[in-house]
Amino acid sequence: MSNDPTHQFLVNKIVPIEIGGIDFSFTNASLFMVATVGAAAGFLYLTTSQRGLIPTRMQSVSEMSYEFIASMLREGAGSHGMKFFPMVFSLFMFVLTANLLGMFPYFFTVTSQIIVTFALAMFVVGTVIVYGFYRHGLGFLQLFVPHGVPGALLPLVVSIEVISFLSRPISLSVRLFANMLAGHITLKVFAGFVASLSALGALGIGGAILPLLMTVALTGLEFLVAFLQAYVFAVLTCMYLNDAVHPGSH
Repeated sequence: MSNDPTHQFLVNKIVPIEIGGIDFSFTNASLFMVATVGAAAGFLYLTTSQRGLIPTRMQSVSEMSYEFIASMLREGAGSHGMKFFPMVFSLFMFVLTANLLGMFPYFFTVTSQIIVTFALAMFVVGTVIVYGFYRHGLGFLQLFVPHGVPGALLPLVVSIEVISFLSRPISLSVRLFANMLAGHITLKVFAGFVASLSALGALGIGGAILPLLMTVALTGLEFLVAFLQAYVFAVLTCMYLNDAVHPGSH
């Protein structure tokens, strides 16, 4: 099992809990979701609890994260979209922290589970729908009727827009899930080559150099992907929220 690249994604029960025939067990996935929230909240608290006019390095990181998401949201959804800043910032920090924690050996990668990423995506799209109807009423449906479309093509265009909207939680969740899953499997495969070849003696150790270099390179790439996927998730969230704030803008 140690050489199985998918073994790292297995969900195991830590505290079995069953209520009314429904499994509510506390699993390794649950543990690392709690750890993700704790790590992100702890980092932000410790770096901002003693705020100074001249920021420390860690305070600068927190402030840059804040400004990074704030500017992204203003560009993506306008000044009216800033009411969603706590939500977007929390999602960005959760995804980024979960991705980074998953880079540690023997740690569980929360974002490699499709149910987790799908739940996050459904939360985003659900917020868009609820706020859109709350703020604009039936005017929110303008989102599916682009301006300037000839009447003859309107049914087709509206159908395409509806299908595109309904596919958002799928594309948003699969993008994050697939990238984290594929990256970690690739890392595990190359690391397995290193271990297997090293056991063959001097000749095997020589042959393990290339897989070792690939493992190091992929590790660096995965750290970059960890940030990029959190960034992409946040950017798309801002774009979707813009549809709720300005449904007739496209």
